[in-house]
Amino acid sequence: MAKNKNNQAIWNTRIQKEASNLFQKVGNSIDVDKRLYKEDIQGSIAHVEMLFRQKIISFKIKNKIIYGLNKIYKEITHKKFEFNKKYEDIHMNIEKRLFQIIGDEAGYIHTARSRNDQVITDFKIWIKTATKGINNNIDKVIKSTIKLAEKNVETIMPGFTHLKNAQAISFGHYLMAYVEMFNRDKKRFLNNLDNLDESPLGVAALSGTSFNIDRNFTSKKLGFKRPTNNSIDTVSDRDFVLDFLYAVSVCSMHISRIAEELIIWNSDGFNLINLSDKVVTGSSIMPQKKNPDLLEYLRGKTGASYGNFFSMLTILKGLPLSYFKDLQDDKELVFNSNDTLINCLKIFDEVLKNCSANKKKMLELANTGHIAATDLADYLVKEHNLSFRKAYQKTAAIVNMAEKRKKNLNELTLHELKKIEPKLTEEVLNIFELKNSINSKKSFGGTSFDNIRKMIIKYKKTK
Repeated sequence: MAKNKNNQAIWNTRIQKEASNLFQKVGNSIDVDKRLYKEDIQGSIAHVEMLFRQKIISFKIKNKIIYGLNKIYKEITHKKFEFNKKYEDIHMNIEKRLFQIIGDEAGYIHTARSRNDQVITDFKIWIKTATKGINNNIDKVIKSTIKLAEKNVETIMPGFTHLKNAQAISFGHYLMAYVEMFNRDKKRFLNNLDNLDESPLGVAALSGTSFNIDRNFTSKKLGFKRPTNNSIDTVSDRDFVLDFLYAVSVCSMHISRIAEELIIWNSDGFNLINLSDKVVTGSSIMPQKKNPDLLEYLRGKTGASYGNFFSMLTILKGLPLSYFKDLQDDKELVFNSNDTLINCLKIFDEVLKNCSANKKKMLELANTGHIAATDLADYLVKEHNLSFRKAYQKTAAIVNMAEKRKKNLNELTLHELKKIEPKLTEEVLNIFELKNSINSKKSFGGTSFDNIRKMIIKYKKTK
């Protein structure tokens, strides 16, 4: 075979003029995709083992290549490897170094594959590992959320619709709502793992290969369930990238939503929660300030995740089959979104550990806004056989009377209540006790204290 000079690009025989400095600058991706070194070496080892099994290369060549790849792996992990932008990407950097270590036999490593299937294989393996890392961090957030909820099962607060007091709920119940969201995030990521669990290795540039390869062997060796079915689709497919970026965006959105609520509740206007000094910052001019900057950081970073997702959608929308240079940007978008989400999950977990409820203020706010009104309407239906619409009208009249007299519902006397509904007895006064209101919501998924405790136990068992 022709000798491959280590100071030249692999396609030097065909393209005889050196690329311009500008093209070299924009054409290389090594600063980004060097993160794939482990996956690239793993895929190459599986590939040459398959080539030997299929009698495409000799035992000696197989061993020399694997020896060289393992040596390169150690060099990179010990930071003794020189990444050269001249060689464009992680695949060629590793191959060039392999030539330096074992000589011309390194040329056999690329038999029956292309960088097109090589990079997708590397990328899928990386995303599988990254997804598991994200879910581990989501688990930590869920655990911290449950721990905070467990401390606040009987902490009474107003539940809001339109940011207006609606009905009494437990703060623990509110927190458990986010446990549901984060569990959906975990499932979304896990579903992605199932969808991408097909190995691209062996489809080569776009049409497959004439060599007698065994794609089932490499698939199993690399931890995939099966090989992909269509070579053209395989090299152009970035659905798994979109799935990952979408899952990151949704999880980021959930973090942003709770961050926004905690920012509002930490404000002087609400003062429903307290944040430890560990997770707030001061002002350069106002000595009294304690600002929830970390929560604002979480809210802001969601925009970057959305941007990466829509960037990838935009790249793909105009691409015919099969491979184009445009696709090279996928890795930078994914790496950035992954790193940002991991950082945000760690920050949010720290915030949760340094957040406490202002229980007195929550209860005070819950006692405003006539939030037991729905309970009164339900009571009229159950105890006095009214239709709900009739009960609604009578309750609205009672609320109007309370507002006119500048009283809360629980401050109205039985005498005043009987002016609207003469059948009412002293028993109705219990309806306005917020603890009774909360505990009456015993339907599955409701805010009763017993329900919350059962749900906490359920989730603690699954962690």
